[in-house]
Amino acid sequence: MASSLAAQLAQIAANSKSSLDAKTVKATHSKSLIFEPRVAAGQTFAEIFQICHEGFEELCRLDPRFAVFGTTLFNDQSQEIDRTQLSSEENAALNKRIESFLHLVGSRLRLMPAIKAVEWLIRRFRVQEFNTTVLLTTFLPYHTIPAFVTLLSILPTNVPLEYRFLDPYIRSLTAPPRAAIVQQAASRPDFLSELSQYTLKSCRLRQEYPGLVSFWGGVMAEAVNAMVDKMRSGRRSIQAQNDQTLLQQVAPVLGEALVMKDVPGLQIASYMIMTILVSKATLEDNALTAFMEQLVHGWTSETFRPGLVSLCVLAQYRSAKQLSGRVTKALIKAPELIPTLEEIGKSYRVDRLVNSLAISLVDRLSKKGDVRSLPFLNTLLVGNFLSEKQIRLVYKTLLVAAHKITDDVDADGHVRKELGSALVSLSQADGELGDIIRSTIEEVDFDIEQLELKLETAIRPKLAIEAPEEEATTAMEVEPPNREKELEAMFEKVSGLPTPKTSCLSQEPVSLFDELSTLFLAAAAEETGLQKFDDAPVLSRSQAPTKSFYFSFYIHIWCGPFPTLAKAAALDRVKARLKEVDCVDKDFQSVVPYCIAALSDPAKRVRRAAAELLVVLDQNFTAAPKTARQIWGSKDLYGKASADSTLDLEGIKTLVHSVLLPSLEESVLHGDHVSSVLVNALDSHHDGKDKEKKHRISKSTRLSIMKFLCGHVEYTPLLAVKLRLLKPLNQIKSISGTSRTDLLLPVLHWWAQLSSEEANRLAVQESVDQSSVDSACVDVVVPNNGPGLELLFDLLKEPQVVSRHKLVESIFGRIRKIWTSMKAETQFSAARTLLDLSQMESDDSSEQSTVSTDAAEVIRTVELSTDILLDFLDSMQENVKVATEAPASKKRRVSTTERPRSIGVPAGQDLKPTLRKITFVLEIVQESNPEKHAELLPSLFTALSDLQHLRALVGSELGYLQNLVLSSLLAMMPAYRNNKALTIDPLAGYGDILSGCIQKSTSPAVINAALLLVASLARTAPDVVLHSVMPIFSFMASSVLKQADDYSAHVINQTVQEVIPPLIENFRKTRRNLVASTAELLASFVTAYEHIPSHRKQDLFISLVENLGPDDFLFAVLAMFVDKYGATDSMIDFTTRILSSFSVEVQLQALIKFLDLTGDLFKPRPALSASLLGKNDNSEQDPVEIANKQLSLLPHLLNNRRLKKEVTQLAERDDMESAKIRDLYATLLENLLALASTLKTKGSLHSRCGDALGNLLNLLSVAEFIKSVETLLDRPNIELRQKVLRALEMRVDRESNTDPKSRAALLAFLPQLTAVIRDSDDMNYKHTAVTCVDKISEKYGKKDLEAVAAAAATIAGDHCLGQPSETLRVMALLCLASLVDVLQDGIVPVLPVAIPKAMEYLEESIANQKPNTRLHNAAYAFMTALAQHIPYMISGAYLERLLLCSYMSAGSGLDEESNSNRFECLQFLAKLVDANSLLQALERTWPKATSSGFAALREHLRVLGMSLDKHPKSTIAKNISTLSTMFTSALDLRRVVASQDDETRLNTEQLGEIETMINECALKMIYKLNDAAFRPVFSQLVEWSTSKLPKQEASGKTLRQISVYGFLHTFFSSLKSIVTSYASYICESSAKTLSSSDLKDGLQKELWKRVLRTLVQCFEHDQDGFWQAPAHFSAVAPVLVEQFARAGSVDVTEELIPAVVELAAAVDSKEHHKELNGSLLKLLRSEQAAVRLGVVKCEQALTDRLGQEWLASLPEMLPYISELQDDDDEVVERENRRWIVGIEQALGESLDSMLQ
Repeated sequence: MASSLAAQLAQIAANSKSSLDAKTVKATHSKSLIFEPRVAAGQTFAEIFQICHEGFEELCRLDPRFAVFGTTLFNDQSQEIDRTQLSSEENAALNKRIESFLHLVGSRLRLMPAIKAVEWLIRRFRVQEFNTTVLLTTFLPYHTIPAFVTLLSILPTNVPLEYRFLDPYIRSLTAPPRAAIVQQAASRPDFLSELSQYTLKSCRLRQEYPGLVSFWGGVMAEAVNAMVDKMRSGRRSIQAQNDQTLLQQVAPVLGEALVMKDVPGLQIASYMIMTILVSKATLEDNALTAFMEQLVHGWTSETFRPGLVSLCVLAQYRSAKQLSGRVTKALIKAPELIPTLEEIGKSYRVDRLVNSLAISLVDRLSKKGDVRSLPFLNTLLVGNFLSEKQIRLVYKTLLVAAHKITDDVDADGHVRKELGSALVSLSQADGELGDIIRSTIEEVDFDIEQLELKLETAIRPKLAIEAPEEEATTAMEVEPPNREKELEAMFEKVSGLPTPKTSCLSQEPVSLFDELSTLFLAAAAEETGLQKFDDAPVLSRSQAPTKSFYFSFYIHIWCGPFPTLAKAAALDRVKARLKEVDCVDKDFQSVVPYCIAALSDPAKRVRRAAAELLVVLDQNFTAAPKTARQIWGSKDLYGKASADSTLDLEGIKTLVHSVLLPSLEESVLHGDHVSSVLVNALDSHHDGKDKEKKHRISKSTRLSIMKFLCGHVEYTPLLAVKLRLLKPLNQIKSISGTSRTDLLLPVLHWWAQLSSEEANRLAVQESVDQSSVDSACVDVVVPNNGPGLELLFDLLKEPQVVSRHKLVESIFGRIRKIWTSMKAETQFSAARTLLDLSQMESDDSSEQSTVSTDAAEVIRTVELSTDILLDFLDSMQENVKVATEAPASKKRRVSTTERPRSIGVPAGQDLKPTLRKITFVLEIVQESNPEKHAELLPSLFTALSDLQHLRALVGSELGYLQNLVLSSLLAMMPAYRNNKALTIDPLAGYGDILSGCIQKSTSPAVINAALLLVASLARTAPDVVLHSVMPIFSFMASSVLKQADDYSAHVINQTVQEVIPPLIENFRKTRRNLVASTAELLASFVTAYEHIPSHRKQDLFISLVENLGPDDFLFAVLAMFVDKYGATDSMIDFTTRILSSFSVEVQLQALIKFLDLTGDLFKPRPALSASLLGKNDNSEQDPVEIANKQLSLLPHLLNNRRLKKEVTQLAERDDMESAKIRDLYATLLENLLALASTLKTKGSLHSRCGDALGNLLNLLSVAEFIKSVETLLDRPNIELRQKVLRALEMRVDRESNTDPKSRAALLAFLPQLTAVIRDSDDMNYKHTAVTCVDKISEKYGKKDLEAVAAAAATIAGDHCLGQPSETLRVMALLCLASLVDVLQDGIVPVLPVAIPKAMEYLEESIANQKPNTRLHNAAYAFMTALAQHIPYMISGAYLERLLLCSYMSAGSGLDEESNSNRFECLQFLAKLVDANSLLQALERTWPKATSSGFAALREHLRVLGMSLDKHPKSTIAKNISTLSTMFTSALDLRRVVASQDDETRLNTEQLGEIETMINECALKMIYKLNDAAFRPVFSQLVEWSTSKLPKQEASGKTLRQISVYGFLHTFFSSLKSIVTSYASYICESSAKTLSSSDLKDGLQKELWKRVLRTLVQCFEHDQDGFWQAPAHFSAVAPVLVEQFARAGSVDVTEELIPAVVELAAAVDSKEHHKELNGSLLKLLRSEQAAVRLGVVKCEQALTDRLGQEWLASLPEMLPYISELQDDDDEVVERENRRWIVGIEQALGESLDSMLQ
């Protein structure tokens, strides 16, 4: 039976969200985010709606998007919605609206209006049950706020699977930590998916908020990180599978998030997550590419930079191949890509991304002919993004693309032209990039010339000089096969031109050169073309030795911006011509500088051709006769201005043969080598490799060579040549006293005189870097060269130079570079000039400001000497003097003492230049390491003084300037301390200057700096500042001490540390009382206390005391504090912390002096106290009031932890230090007792002394303290003895229960406490002793049970528990409760005395009209302890007496604490006391409980229910008789209550609640019984309910049956089909009751209804055909039908019709249906309309429930139906029509034909 019953109960526990149980409904209604459950349970929906709708309206005002919900979730009709009654479609629509609202309200859950709105969803729509997941997800970002914990408390039992991890936090009602959420997200993909989908949905609806996005991003990132770590495997295949699994989980979410352009925060969070995933997992390239495409598809201007960072990270983990087309297009279109990449490159690696992008661009170029990407590609290569290896790869790819481009891609040759130009440009690049590219060309053995020829005209427009647009266009349109004709036409065009008379290197431009160079470039492709060009008459080749045009043309070609092929061809042409006979006797030394320039060309082929030319020249020079030869071009090479410097034959031979020729091979290999060769040969100071070579070249020869080269640099028109020759020349300082500046200064002058446009034109024309030319020209100036430096500074003043910013930058750069090489006097002069330039003003502010700014920057960056800085300061002071001088007319009226106030700004004078110069000079001084220039100190103090005058003049603080001076002075102080030779004049008045600065300034920075300087001066030169210290400290108290920043704290500490010690030392020398002398200083600090920031107070005053000397001043500081502010809690805490910061010895000395100071107040003539105390106001204060403040503080000072700890530690030792501490302690104790004796007549002060004495005694260890207690307890002063015991009590609380010494001492003290309890007559003293026993026993009692047992016997006896004092009784009971826990069974001997007294006191506590709750609770505490630890001692009379007391207590209206204590005791009784004893006691006390009222009955039943829950089935079965009797009595409660007086009678609601509890207890009992045990009980119960009662209780039987049928209804509805057979016991009784009930009687009518309800439950759960049996059916069916005859006096639709319908549904028999239907049809002809109406409604219900099964008797029904169509009663007729409609719906056909 039991197992079957349990199985049925398991089936009953369905997951239904609706319930008919009133308690369940009430509990559901009490679920609230705002209100306590007990408050929420009593609220109506109208009240809730009013509160919540206010919050909703506030939300609508905050965000109009909420308004749409005002017509759905928050309209008035929403109060009537019951979700359990809605269809699935309606619930689905409601869920959508709720979810939409939760998404929107998520951003405002920290606001109360939002919580109120959500409260409505919880209370009305029960979202915590129906929408648990979305509700939790909405609140999850706020998991740390209290509202989330409240939400956890109202969740249903079964939370969704993905949120099961919250179970521990739901049980403990604590907020889940972030780590738990991340762990769940990492381990449960469904949770991570839920959170992600919620976030994405919010973003799609534009309802996201930053908190949600950041929370999702953080959790997702940490989860992905953890998932990757979790999925790591050593096997590659498993790792790949794990990565793929992770990708499948995360990629869809990231894919959608990446393209949400309207939510940049979500995109950035996705970038972070994607970066973690890619960096830790091993993903394939296709996955990375997909991520990259999604990223660029979704990025916006807001997310571009973080997206690009993410793209760079993705590229680093991707193989080095080209990007996809989508990514490439997106990057090309991205604005400001290159600057952004440069910025990102400072923090992240961008090389992989740039490399892949570059390869993609090359691929687009080769396949689609997209030349727009070439400039972009060039920028990527030049931008220092790529490594050397990557640059080589990209350039090789470009070369391959150049070969692959065909006419299909490039029909007009435009692509090849641009590509060729780009290749050549890159190959000629400067620096490391050019070297890498050129070495790449050599590695692949690629000939740039062949590429140029293959690209044909593609590079011509780039290299030809300003070809006419029409000709260029025509040339591009000419097809390649017509090239020869074009070339022939060009030759014919120039064949008739005359040979120009001027050189191509002339200063005047030759117009014919451009046309000839174009023709030369076209002819250079083939040797025949070159020869034909060389033979052209216009060149006049035959006259080359005598005329300069031929050679100068080719020189211009190889030194110009032309292709390598053309340059090499030009060199070859010249070489070939020089080999001819007519050139042997000519001196071609003018060609040598250009050969040197060619040896510096980037192209190796050009350098090799130049080397070969030099070899030919060397042969000519070697073979030439020594007689004078004609020098070629000496007169007309440079036009009218030709070089004057020529070399003799030996000199040119030396240059070519000895210098250049030996290094030709190295020069061919490296373009920079020729410069090194020249420097090594010409510079005597250069450490060259070949020192013997230098010895062979004389100084005169080297000087001649230098002049020769410098002359050509000066006159050549080619910037490239100037640049290449200046490179070695600028490395040679001088030769034989002639510096390069002397020779090359005209070059600088010429270049500087050019306008910006002209200089730029020349640089672009020759394809050179203008800034390189600027630097090379400026570098000609050497250090200490007066004319050169003068020229540099003069140039900076010329407008055309100022407009050329790069040149100006180069000039200043040169000055900066040579500064360290300048002599002191040169630096001094240059510094003055730079200072003037930095302060120079001009109308053209934009250009002049550049010069001023750069000049200032040079001054800031170079190292300035002390003399320069002094000069700067002097010039500054002259400016200040001029600015502060008053006009002559006013000087006579200005007093010197009032100068700062009376001075005014002179008319028309602008102080801005003066202030600007002052600022600049002081900044320079401050930046120049002032510690190295200590001699500046007097000037700086003068400057500080001048600033005080100037600040009055300008009306400004000038704080920045003052701070500059002060910081510089402060930096000098270590130099004066470390160098005794440096002294500071004490009579100079520096202290007064600083004091005035501090007092007049309002700038915290200035004040702080000045104070630091004062502190430093006090340590360095005390005599300078000590006489000005006191005003400074007074000012500090009112200003600096109030500052809250850390720097101000540092300043104050430094001032205190450096100034106070020498000040104290000075006071010591005067032999005055130190403390009295510093009273003013101390008072200023104490007064400033309340203005000092709280976090700085303690450290500041500790530092003050330490520097003053704690032995002398600690007590004074403490006393002044408490005198000023009183013994408030904050002041007590502060002073205690100050005291505890020092050693024990110092603390005790301070406390002794503190007592002496307090005692000094009461002397006839107070000494020190008169100086320190009572100075708060002008009035004289009472010494008692002052002493009260001091003595109020003293106990707290004695109670500080450090003092107690260290005194204890020292007391345990036996050495000199501990002896000293003991002496100090003895002195302190002696003084305190003496002061207490003095103050006996002053009660309050004496009491304060007693408190201090108690704390003083607490300083000792427990063992030592107890020894002291033994003597103190013998004294007659009972108050003192009580205080000692109280101190002991507090000490026991603080002692560790593991300390063996304390345990032994305290347990040994128990007998003495017992004696106090037994012998003392003072109740308070006894009470304190019992408290001590309680504390000691609770902590150490189990270590000495005998002593504790003896104490327990004393406490339970007449000397303690038997005393009349209520307080003592309460304490004794509480102590006995503790002793029960300690002694357990050992306390049994005491209980015969203790329990009766406890019960007596319990009864006494509730007997009076006003209950004694303290005694009540103490008694219950004792009984609870007994029930918990030795329950067998509570039985029989004790148990009954305790239950009776409990009933009385329950009915006494006690407070919640008392009720809780009582119920705790009853709980232990129910669970631990023997079941037989308890149940019998409950049975015997039931009448008393009944008479005690509702509360007593409820507790009685709760105890019974707990007992039934606790005890096993066997125990319950053994006590079935007692339980049966008890339940019979309980079910008779209605009858008993009806007979009671009105005062104690239960109301209907209370009676219903009690009956519900009775039924619940009955079910608990039934669950633990089998059928055999319970069936007799059930039978007796039914029989008992029908037994007769005396006539005077006529209604008693009815009341009894109402209770029984209430139980039967619960019984059958709970156990359902399991107990259907039990209905056989009630068939007869039910039928009889139904038949005999008088419905006019209210009680019998209620009984009639309960019987029908019970039968409904029986019928409904019949699964075994019980009611189909004829005996059972016939017993109830006729009676039920008969009840319709009573339709006139009762509503049959509520109980009767459901009963008939359920009976018909239970019997599956046509015969029974026919019989039942027949009986009903007969009643349709009743004379009473109510009867007919009831039967018709019954037939409707039967038709609806049974359908065609019931309509099998339709033929019999039709006549009656037809008759009812014409019934006299309209209601019957209307219901009949409804019945017909129901029949037609069931049959699917009309009845019209049947009813005709």
